[in-house]
Amino acid sequence: LDNLSTGSASNLSGIKEKITFHEGNILDKSVIDKLVSESDFVVHLAAALGVLNIVNKPLVSLRTNLQGSEVVLEACDKYRKPVLIASTSEIYGKNDKVPLSEEDDRIIGHPLKSRWSYSEAKAVDESLAYFYYLENKLPIRIVRFFNTVGPRQVGHYGMVVPRFVSAALKNEPLSVYGSGDQIRCFCHVHDAIKALLLVMDSDKAIGQVFNVGNNQQISIMDLANKVIETTNSSSKIEKIAYEDAYPDGFEDMQRRVPDISKIKQVLGWTPEINLDQIIKDIAAFNSK
Repeated sequence: LDNLSTGSASNLSGIKEKITFHEGNILDKSVIDKLVSESDFVVHLAAALGVLNIVNKPLVSLRTNLQGSEVVLEACDKYRKPVLIASTSEIYGKNDKVPLSEEDDRIIGHPLKSRWSYSEAKAVDESLAYFYYLENKLPIRIVRFFNTVGPRQVGHYGMVVPRFVSAALKNEPLSVYGSGDQIRCFCHVHDAIKALLLVMDSDKAIGQVFNVGNNQQISIMDLANKVIETTNSSSKIEKIAYEDAYPDGFEDMQRRVPDISKIKQVLGWTPEINLDQIIKDIAAFNSK
C-alpha cells in the first residue's frame, strides 16, 4: 500500500508479478482493515518524511504519522497480526551523545518549531506500539532508521545524498546548507533491508526497539567532496545559509551517530556497504 507521494509505481516493475500493489492512503481505515485482515505480517513503513516535507507541511506530516500509525496498530490488534513499526533517529532530537543507543533520552526542541513535529509524531507512534505490546500482548517490533539511502531515492524532499549525486552528474553546483561541518552517517538500503528481515523473523525482537544504521561518520562538506570525486564531476560546492534554504522553524543537529551494538548482539547484523559504494550505486541508477 502506497500513495506514491515520495515514490513511483515504476520502482516495482521488476517484481510486479510477485506482489499485489494498492495505491491508497494510510489514513483510509477501511482499506487498512481489509489489507491487515488478509496479511500474515504487517510492515509499517508509511510516513510523511524528509526535512522539506516536514518543515513546509507540518500539519500533513503530523496527521499522516500520528493517525496513520493509530489506524494500522488498531487493525493489527483487532486481527492479532504481528507488526513492525519504522521509526527514526529523529526520535533523539537534540541529544548530541555519540553514539546514540536505544536507551538514550530524547531532547526535543520547542513544540511550535515545525522541525520537531516529525520527531514528536514518531515518538508517539513508538509509545502507542509499545503499550499495545505491554497491555494487549500484540507482537510489535520497532526499528529506528538513521539515514537510509540508495538507488531510486529522490532528493527533492530533502535527502542529501541523492541530491548531491544528481547535481554532480549534471556538473551543477552542490548546495551545502550551513557550515557543512554537520556530521551524519549513511546506511545502504540493502543493509537496512537485511536488518528488517532479521527483526521480522526473530522472536527475540518482539517488544524491542533497534537502531538500524551505519556508524561510519562523515561531514556534509566531506560528503559533497566525496560525491564529486566518486562521480568524476566538475561540480563546485556552494554554501547556503539555513535561513535561505529553509522556512522559519528549522533547526539542525550537529551530529547524529547510531550505536548499533544491540542489533549486532541480539540478531547478528552489521552494515557491510560503505559510503563509496552507496554513491556509486545511486550514480549508476541515476545514469540509466
